[in-house]
Amino acid sequence: MSEAATSPEVHEETDSAGRLVAADGTPLKRSLGRALRRQKMRALALIAPLLLFILITFIAPIADMLFRSVENDIVARTLPDTVDALGDWDYSSGEIPGDEAFLALYRDLSVAVEYKTHTRLGSRLNYETTGISSLFRKTGRGVEDIGELYQDQFEDLDEAWEEPETWARLMGSESWLAAEDRTATAFELRDGIAGALPNTARAYSEFATFTQNEDGDDPAEEDPWAYVYAMLWLDLTGPAQLDAYEGPDAALLAAAAEAAPGFESIGWREGLVDIDEDWEDIDVWGTIKAYSGEFTSGYFLNSVDLQLTPAGVEAQDENQRIYIKLFWRTILMSLAITCSCILLGYPVAWLLANLPMRTSNLLMILVLLPFWTSLLVRTSAWKVLLQQQGVINDILVWAHIIADDNRLIMINNVTGTIIAMTHILLPFMILPMYSVMQTIPPTYLRAAKSLGATNWVAFWRVYFPQSVPGIGAGSILVFILAIGYYITPELVGGTKGVFISNRIAYHISTSLNWGLAAALGTILLAAVLLLYWAYDKIVGIDNVKLG
Repeated sequence: MSEAATSPEVHEETDSAGRLVAADGTPLKRSLGRALRRQKMRALALIAPLLLFILITFIAPIADMLFRSVENDIVARTLPDTVDALGDWDYSSGEIPGDEAFLALYRDLSVAVEYKTHTRLGSRLNYETTGISSLFRKTGRGVEDIGELYQDQFEDLDEAWEEPETWARLMGSESWLAAEDRTATAFELRDGIAGALPNTARAYSEFATFTQNEDGDDPAEEDPWAYVYAMLWLDLTGPAQLDAYEGPDAALLAAAAEAAPGFESIGWREGLVDIDEDWEDIDVWGTIKAYSGEFTSGYFLNSVDLQLTPAGVEAQDENQRIYIKLFWRTILMSLAITCSCILLGYPVAWLLANLPMRTSNLLMILVLLPFWTSLLVRTSAWKVLLQQQGVINDILVWAHIIADDNRLIMINNVTGTIIAMTHILLPFMILPMYSVMQTIPPTYLRAAKSLGATNWVAFWRVYFPQSVPGIGAGSILVFILAIGYYITPELVGGTKGVFISNRIAYHISTSLNWGLAAALGTILLAAVLLLYWAYDKIVGIDNVKLG
């Protein structure tokens, strides 16, 4: 862009204050600043699509991964009353919580079962304590029986309790009852009913909200949950304040209050324990409390073979300590693959850069040929080549290099993973080195030889230092690709050659433990950044070139 297009026209003019001004009379400094801002806005508009793409496809997924690695609101969201009831409970006391916690758990589970969130909660806690998932599923199937015990007795007392309209008149406000479309009108409690029957009013509100929002039905036409009847019995046998209630069906409510103390009943603890005896296991309650916070360090602790228990941070069982081992294996094998790619790729890149163009182009086609073949096909081919009855072992036996009963084990171990991944990632090492070597003038070597250097000295003292930037670029590329591979290690690595990325893929697609997968991914990302920083300090990232 020309200077005339970006800068205001300047005249040898001054204003009354003696300042230079542009042709339109604007002070020159202000006019230049305005032109500069316009330039910056145009530049920003040009790169905005790229910034948006990076934000959506790179920054946002990483931010989501970081959040998932600590997010843990499912416990407090699904069991809010239980979490509050456990606030003052001490796991170290050795005693399970009191009846208040069991009542809170019954309330929370009764609602969670309707929303079908209790199974997700059980799956989450099952990552920490085995067996909790089946406990929540079994309790979800049986928790309604507790409420039905009271529902049957209220309905036997008076048939009016069977009618949804009775509950709607008792609980709903006059304005809500008079609404033309009660499914679309937010439910409102009748004035005074929450003071008279606090537990029942809350339970019916939860039922009404669910019926309207989830089912799209009119609560006045649907039978209340059995849980609502249990809460009505709880209110009528407690310090209910029915004297102040003068709304509809007051007589019906008074008769129920008189009969309720004589109903057959079951304690909240007894009812839940009858469903499953594990509710008397202190570790179950301890796990719920330990993971009741909105955020948790549990996933990161699991990622380093530790665990968050009710008693605090402890080491995992010895047979479950696999992640630190996998992290070290991933880093060391990625470094081994990078080194093997350097050793194999450097001579090839040198030949490509120094042979005549026709021969060099032919070799370049061979280097690029693997890119035209599916990764799955290349990996499967190595399974055929490396197995004990495979091509390589057959050739070694035919050549009498090894005995037939002493065939090499090169598959389902570290050896197979390194061989297969070196073959797959080798082009990514050759291309950066070749592009840098092409820029090294051959006259440098001839000048070194003319000064008396041998071929080796000329190469080592003159040529090799100039090729280091290509080695650095290829090493970073290969190492970062290797550390995140999971298809090839999964197919040829067996149990001894898999990477941490295989466990991340397992938790994402099979166990559905996305929190642990996110924590493992975050640690892997931190390890890569740390190694990148170390490389920058030792070699210098400014020395990395692609030609």
